Amino acid sequence: MEKFTTLQSRAIPLQIENVDTDQIIPARFLKATDKKGFGDNVFRDWRYKKDGSVNAEFALNNDNYSGTILVAGDNFGCGSSREHAAWALTGYGFKVVVSSFFADIFKGNALNNGLLPVQVSEGFLKELLNTIENNPETEIIVNLDAQIISVENSNVSEAFEIDSYKKTCMINGYDDIDYLLSKKTEIEAFENATSI
Repeated sequence: MEKFTTLQSRAIPLQIENVDTDQIIPARFLKATDKKGFGDNVFRDWRYKKDGSVNAEFALNNDNYSGTILVAGDNFGCGSSREHAAWALTGYGFKVVVSSFFADIFKGNALNNGLLPVQVSEGFLKELLNTIENNPETEIIVNLDAQIISVENSNVSEAFEIDSYKKTCMINGYDDIDYLLSKKTEIEAFENATSI
């Protein structure tokens, strides 16, 4: 995985609550067994109309918005446990998703795939969404080491929680196996010290 320490980026606002994993990546696109191509179909049924034309009203199709941060409504990633939802979001180019609540399985899948879920208060989320919609050029700063999300050139900021193990993995670009390999010397020392 790519290392994550601090990200500064514009953001795309998605003022929709209860976004489930089937909306993130519809079930008909789950036939592939690797991560390639999933980003092309993220939010497919919202990005395109039934006739296949682009839905210009959907946030990801709005040329005013860009960036690698998705700021979404409450309860993001609910529904089925498909890991493909995280694949689709990272495949599209997102590195961070901000919401006031994440489904637990989605949060785990996101962290395992290098996508940082930043859970903030409802008040902060509302302020963030309004700020981005009023000024699409707003830049958001996510500092994983300090566990702070803030709006550039403002006093708007909030701390966020993250599991310490997953934080270590993201900062170092580790998956679970990489983390174990990073502890190889300590594991061998323990084994040698405890062997009879």
